[in-house]
Amino acid sequence: MAFESLSDKLSSVFKKLRGKGRLSEADIKEAMREVRMALLEADVSYKVVRDFVKQVSERAVGTDVLESLTPAQMVIKIVNEELIKLMGSTTTRLNISSKGMTVVMLVGLQGAGKTTNGAKLAALMRKQNGKRPLLVACDIYRPAAIKQLETVGKQLDIPVFQMGTEDPVNIAKAAIAHAKKHGNDLVILDTAGRLHIDEQLMEELRRIKAETQPDEILLVVDAMTGQDAVNAAAAFDEALGITGVMLTKLDGDARGGAALSVRAVTGKPIKFCGVGEKLDAIEPFHPDRMAGRILGMGDVLTLIEKAEQSFDEKKAKELADKMRRNAFTLQDYYDQLQQLKSMGGLGDIAGMLPGSMGKAMAGAKIDEKQMARTEAIILSMTQKERNDPSVINSSRKKRIAAGSGTEVVDVNRLLKQYEMMRDLTRQMSKGKLPGFMGGGRRRGGFPF
Repeated sequence: MAFESLSDKLSSVFKKLRGKGRLSEADIKEAMREVRMALLEADVSYKVVRDFVKQVSERAVGTDVLESLTPAQMVIKIVNEELIKLMGSTTTRLNISSKGMTVVMLVGLQGAGKTTNGAKLAALMRKQNGKRPLLVACDIYRPAAIKQLETVGKQLDIPVFQMGTEDPVNIAKAAIAHAKKHGNDLVILDTAGRLHIDEQLMEELRRIKAETQPDEILLVVDAMTGQDAVNAAAAFDEALGITGVMLTKLDGDARGGAALSVRAVTGKPIKFCGVGEKLDAIEPFHPDRMAGRILGMGDVLTLIEKAEQSFDEKKAKELADKMRRNAFTLQDYYDQLQQLKSMGGLGDIAGMLPGSMGKAMAGAKIDEKQMARTEAIILSMTQKERNDPSVINSSRKKRIAAGSGTEVVDVNRLLKQYEMMRDLTRQMSKGKLPGFMGGGRRRGGFPF
């Protein structure tokens, strides 16, 4: 995950401060030197780092910190507040027109992820705002760009407008006319990029902007490209007057400096971030939550939102009732696996947990192959077998193994793990689970 190295280094700095008790100006100066190095190594712009460290230092040497009973906590609080300010202070929403159609123009360098993340944004706006989006293929130069947009559009059930290799300006104009005719109230223009900035590209984008008068011009920035992304952001903003930024690939092994630099360099808010390859892996950008992740405080609010999105209240009540009656079945077991998958898995969850909880789960991954085998085994059972696994005898196990492409030993392993899970729910329902959430000595659990 982006910022992992930066987060570790800042945690180390703060750990030293906590060990000092009372702080002197020399202690703060040394800490700020280490913070400065950590930010530069994370590929944050030099000017941004210089201004950030200066601001933190000026606040940290005040009497409120030096005379505080917990000065290290005060320094962490100041760093947190300045990080939030650096990334934009408040969450900025998409500028959606209250009446009629909203036009969003996506711009950026080739390879930043405009096409895929444009489709993700369309799906998010449909889900959260009830929009009827239309994706528009204005990139006529990159091989297979139109086909790629049509593919992701089909996967998400979002219509795509394309006119082959016509002039992109004409395509954009025709798409808006098409959207008005067919009731699409959100038009997302997927424009062309280049491997580098050139005047021909900028002139084409300026013409599209002039003809379509977009409500938003979002610059799509690859978080893994570091300072190149910041330089590109400045150039696109100067040429087009961007209204916001979408950061992509924040789930990758990136140093993350772009996220801390782009807002400061352009003055434009980061509105969304792509956090994975799946077509629902996009989130509104929250400066305060991102600062929390960087400082090891976690992002519990986003974790709660993810849980709510995959939460089925009716099923939850049914499951709670079954647990009380000790009627937890293999079908329930399967449903819980599906819910965990929809939340993104253990690795994503770990990044949102604060402090030691997150570190304890760091690097935890779901074994996709093992989960697929588990699902195949359960789906090869009859409904009666899922609801009452006690009926599964030797001959049934052989049939289930053959139907799922596994071995009988795999079926036995799953049944054993299910029994352990059922016993756990029985203890939970009776309030007899020793050390629950404190980590007892129980072995086993989900088969991944």
